[in-house]
Amino acid sequence: MSADDLLDALDPDQREVALALAGPVCVLAGAGTGKTRAITHRIAYGVRTGVYRPSAVLAVTFTARAAGEMRTRLRELGVGGVQARTFHAAALRQLGFFWPKVIGGAPPRILEHKATAIAEAASRLGLDVDRLAVRDLASEVEWSKVSLVTADDYVRATAAIDRPAPSGYDHQAVARLITAYEDVKTERGVIDFEDVLLMLGDMLHSRRDVAEEVRAQYRHFVVDEYQDVSPLQQFLLDQWLGGRQELCVVGDPSQTIYSFTGATPHHLLTFRSQHPTAQVIRLVRDYRSTPQVVSLANRLLARRDARGRGAAPLELVAQRPDGPPIGFTVYDDDDVEATGVAQRVARLVAAGTRPSEIAVLYRTNAQSEPFEQALAAAGIGYLVRGGERFFARREVRDAMVLLRGAGRSADAETPMVETVRDVLLSAGWSPEPPAARGAVRERWESMQALVGLADDLAARFQASYADFLTELDERASAQHAPTVEGVTLASLHAAKGLEWDAVFLAGLSEGLMPISLAETDAAVAEERRLLYVGITRAREHLELSFARSRTPGGRATRRRSRFLDGLWPEPAAASSRGRGRVARGGPLTGEFDAGLYDRLASWRSGVAVDAGLPAFTVLVDRTLEAIAELRPATLPELAAIKGMGPAKLAQYGATILAIVAGTAGTAGVPERSAAPSGSWVD
Repeated sequence: MSADDLLDALDPDQREVALALAGPVCVLAGAGTGKTRAITHRIAYGVRTGVYRPSAVLAVTFTARAAGEMRTRLRELGVGGVQARTFHAAALRQLGFFWPKVIGGAPPRILEHKATAIAEAASRLGLDVDRLAVRDLASEVEWSKVSLVTADDYVRATAAIDRPAPSGYDHQAVARLITAYEDVKTERGVIDFEDVLLMLGDMLHSRRDVAEEVRAQYRHFVVDEYQDVSPLQQFLLDQWLGGRQELCVVGDPSQTIYSFTGATPHHLLTFRSQHPTAQVIRLVRDYRSTPQVVSLANRLLARRDARGRGAAPLELVAQRPDGPPIGFTVYDDDDVEATGVAQRVARLVAAGTRPSEIAVLYRTNAQSEPFEQALAAAGIGYLVRGGERFFARREVRDAMVLLRGAGRSADAETPMVETVRDVLLSAGWSPEPPAARGAVRERWESMQALVGLADDLAARFQASYADFLTELDERASAQHAPTVEGVTLASLHAAKGLEWDAVFLAGLSEGLMPISLAETDAAVAEERRLLYVGITRAREHLELSFARSRTPGGRATRRRSRFLDGLWPEPAAASSRGRGRVARGGPLTGEFDAGLYDRLASWRSGVAVDAGLPAFTVLVDRTLEAIAELRPATLPELAAIKGMGPAKLAQYGATILAIVAGTAGTAGVPERSAAPSGSWVD
């Protein structure tokens, strides 16, 4: 692409980003507004016009997947040599290069997990810990390090921000633990991931020769997801820059959801005051989601704080055509909710949506189990995001050994995709998925993802087998997994940066959203942003749900999240009318059986979904209210109700009478054996 072609591919706001080649630049980019497109075109335009030397650009982001996506897009734009890495990957590479020169010898081994060192440190201090306590203490140690809070300053710093200590411990004990943990690491000769950033930052700060070498190499910096930068990452970024202004940051304060790990939007919100000459550009055109999804997201943030505290959120402007209405469903209990969601997923798959384009999102990882069981029972493949890493799976490691071995004898005349398939056939892959579920299907899906990667590379780049192996090694190094065909189950935090055609937001009840641990105004505000992130993951289909009780037959004590007050459509029947049974016949009084209305509304929603029609085209609310009040027992009685014409009577009459009589079951509610107790579609 020529320089002009690059600009022509952008909207006016994105084009402004691409033209802003000299820093400092701050891009406030809402969800789905094409920020990655804008910054990769900016880099490519800088290279095309000769302003940037590719190897002088360092783009940093927060996940290996995002860094891999950036590298792929730059390659598609014909730009190679740009370093796109996570903070840790970039720092680790530089530390490994300079360590022999500055310290001597090889760098220390990195401690993959803090748990064993934390447990040993606690034992030395006589602290009683279990597995959960070790996890919480490890998180607190990590927070202190990324926040640049030393053991000596820990008590004062946590008191200043009213940060509670991990449950069961006081701040003094945690401060001692931080010191003991550092001692354990020193004795073992290991460092942790935070040390990588700390040591490199200190090296650049104290060694002028090292700093000059790095700054001579990297002259232009791009930082994605800048709202999630920690004080430690900002410290390292400052050392990389060395007072220079060639910096472009991209972020959205409304997507700050990691403050518990030390991330803070402070640097993004104060960027203009720190860089008075900065150019600020806003991206608000949403190309990801339908107007229905965008409207809900905007309304959620608009209600964030009646007192107007905090930065005003970006108001997204939908660019896509209208999509299906957003679903709002109440279920009796968690198991029924999981089964109901699985049934809705099955309908989408049957209608042509790929499982990998569907996600079920929830607040805590502990909520995944019923959805796993329900999807497995429905014969739908799934993957739990945050589980075992793709490249750590045994079948993937074994396949990669075979693929690398085949590279030494691969026939250059044989298409790359055929070679990959032949190799994986010998590893147990088959062109058709196995009928069995569980581990057998998961193993096949892992290898199928490798096949899919080969197909994708061949289609986009006409890649050779050597290119495929290079891509595979790069992805393994960066933990950038290919797409696995299955429904994604993930926590809302793990869903950040991802998107799907269809998203189910489950468990949206008080105590889970916001989480009961969110006791301060700031914590509740972050929970609202977390829900916003979940909503904006959906491109087309979005369904929100919660269950009234945790277990079957349990007390229905749950209520929906406070964040959805004013957003969740209220059925007039259930919210404002009586709930007693009314005798058949006679004039309508407006008082009817709300439970029966709910069951009728649930059935109507199922029919509408199956037919791909708005719910009101099946039967309008007023007709359902009349049925719930008059409780007809025969077809003539039903036919006397306004809205029940001959066609609807013939099509739905028997089912409606069965629902009224309480004998409907699964036959009365087509494909909805897990019928929710109340379901309304906006």
